[in-house]
Amino acid sequence: MAKLYFNYSTMNAGKSTVLLQAAHNYVENGMAPYLLTAALDDRGGAGRIASRIGIGREAETFTAGDDLFQRLQARLAAGPVDCVFVDEAQFLAPEQVWQLARAVDDLRVPVLCYGLRVDFRGALFPGSATLLALADEMREVRTICHCGRKATMVIRQGPDGAPLHEGDQIQIGGNETYVSLCRRHWREAMGERAPDGA
Repeated sequence: MAKLYFNYSTMNAGKSTVLLQAAHNYVENGMAPYLLTAALDDRGGAGRIASRIGIGREAETFTAGDDLFQRLQARLAAGPVDCVFVDEAQFLAPEQVWQLARAVDDLRVPVLCYGLRVDFRGALFPGSATLLALADEMREVRTICHCGRKATMVIRQGPDGAPLHEGDQIQIGGNETYVSLCRRHWREAMGERAPDGA
């Protein structure tokens, strides 16, 4: 039975690596995965899902205005699709998440979404909020804070390395821009909690 999955985490947890491994498993078993990624994130190259550990795979891109139900319907008409993988799912518009849910229900194709849950201010991305509401199954891809606790938050750093408190929700960047932290250390970095020993 087809389901809508949301695999979420903070930055640098290996979401793209997990996605690429799962897609590879489909290919190894003679099946046809269909990969999508956000057009605005071209860090690995346009139309490419890439992991920091050096693996990657070509993918089609989506923008906020695309009707993903129609895209999947057209792709299925062109040939078999055994599973749909969506990277950078936090950039989906809420209506696109509904389109993916409709594809699961009506086209009977499993859809696995991978993305961030919250932004650097601790707020849900609209696409992630809708995935949390609609997904049949959710899985957390875990990473750790510098203290060893599970990282659930992320800070965005300015050019001087100081945490930013304001700015656009979407800014593409990697290790040079974002740091994953546990909630306690995120609160310290954001000035909402005094450091231990202070």
